[in-house]
Amino acid sequence: MTKSLAFFCLLGYLQAQQTAPVPALKERPATPPDSVQVEAGTHILLNMINSVSTKQALVGDRLYLETAFPVIANGRVIVPQGSWVTGTVTAVRRPGRVKGKGELEVRFDSLTLPNGVTRNFRGDLGALDASNGGTLDRENSKVRGPSDKSGDAQTVIRTTAEGAAIGTAVGAAAGHIGGGGLIGVASGATGGLIGILSTRGPDATLQRGSTVEMVLDRPIVYTAEELNQAGAPARVPAVVQAPAPPTTTHNGWPTATRPF
Repeated sequence: MTKSLAFFCLLGYLQAQQTAPVPALKERPATPPDSVQVEAGTHILLNMINSVSTKQALVGDRLYLETAFPVIANGRVIVPQGSWVTGTVTAVRRPGRVKGKGELEVRFDSLTLPNGVTRNFRGDLGALDASNGGTLDRENSKVRGPSDKSGDAQTVIRTTAEGAAIGTAVGAAAGHIGGGGLIGVASGATGGLIGILSTRGPDATLQRGSTVEMVLDRPIVYTAEELNQAGAPARVPAVVQAPAPPTTTHNGWPTATRPF
């Protein structure tokens, strides 16, 4: 009797579960109809506000930048020129003394419009200008420092020439000009090699005022209200480019001040 009662109770429970309403799945909130989207993969031109170098940078150090050119979508300016971007140094490798270039790996973290509206993301380096001097590994968002082979060669040549001159002078004083010159050449070349082995190669650097490109890893969506810049402060460039040198005439006077 007890087993039969338990069986009928279980059967009733299973039937109740089958007829119970299934809770509806939560739907993602719909994108507001007045929203505008900056697509993933968009390239945004930036100016460096601070300098970052493998000479002193540590993992976790911050990058500060501003947009050098507005971002436009759907026929309107979405990200005005002068918006702020922050980034982070994610890896640092100092250049070696014998081989190995300096490497600086970075990422971009956030974009803030002049009115304070901020979006977080993970952006990568897409391009460097020539003033940074190194090369870009786009796949890893990494800057590699330049090679200094020509500088190493010039160091050896210079120290060899100096050693030869000193050796010749010493040999002439001792009555052995040729022998002194050969000794000077050897000591100069050795000194040049020691100098090269004791110094590091050029550092990888992102210079203040240089231009880089950021590539978005995800779309950024703004509503019409968020794009309202009516109360935003007036734009003051954080990076002031150095003025171009004055054009001079054949007699050395600047064009603007040349006497007539």
